[in-house]
Amino acid sequence: MLAKDIMSKEIYYVKVPGNRAQALEIMRKKNVSGLPVVKEGSDKLVGVITRSDIIENPDEEQIALIMTRNPIVASPEDPVTLVASKMVKNNIRRIPIVKNDKLVGIITAYDIVSRALAQMDIDSPVEDYMILNIPTTWDRTPLNIAFEIMRYFKLKVLLTINNEARLSGILTETDFLNESEVVSERTVHNTSVGTEGDRWTWDSRNVLYVIKNQLKFSDKEVRDVATTELVTVTKTT
Repeated sequence: MLAKDIMSKEIYYVKVPGNRAQALEIMRKKNVSGLPVVKEGSDKLVGVITRSDIIENPDEEQIALIMTRNPIVASPEDPVTLVASKMVKNNIRRIPIVKNDKLVGIITAYDIVSRALAQMDIDSPVEDYMILNIPTTWDRTPLNIAFEIMRYFKLKVLLTINNEARLSGILTETDFLNESEVVSERTVHNTSVGTEGDRWTWDSRNVLYVIKNQLKFSDKEVRDVATTELVTVTKTT
């Protein structure tokens, strides 16, 4: 099976020059976590922008300053096994498919799982691939606190437990992003210099305005946002 057999030809992408708001709008509207970036006026791939990039760079507006340049790519003729190995090796969830430097498709982890995995004759159990240390939080934790827990573990998912300490839901970066907005906070720093003893001397004042953008989350709790209909498997599946 080749990349061209499972790649999505309907590609959601953004262009440079472009801004963060455009990327966020497409991500939310199409429910995707990352987008290829092409050069304006062409189909030439120049980068990839993900929700993680946006979360980690709230001060940046321009896509060109947020995106990952020189992304990992594959050819339409590459075997799906090669595409999957690139994802695992580079810890990424999507690979643009290019031909002659032009974007012609994209393959995501979901594409491989839903379209190819059943035909790849993988007999090893889930425990050979699963992550053991997953951050967990109480399902009544405020979103902003839960987000910091997820960031601390440097993962893109957070499990939730209820009052009985039982698994009750799961949160991803997309859930956090959908419940956030980028806000600007301005800090004013004043310094003044005068001449002591001279009543007619003008004081000079330096005013420094520092504007910092950051993600602000809604006042909801984790249980208001988390996905609660979970599909689980055993380690030996």
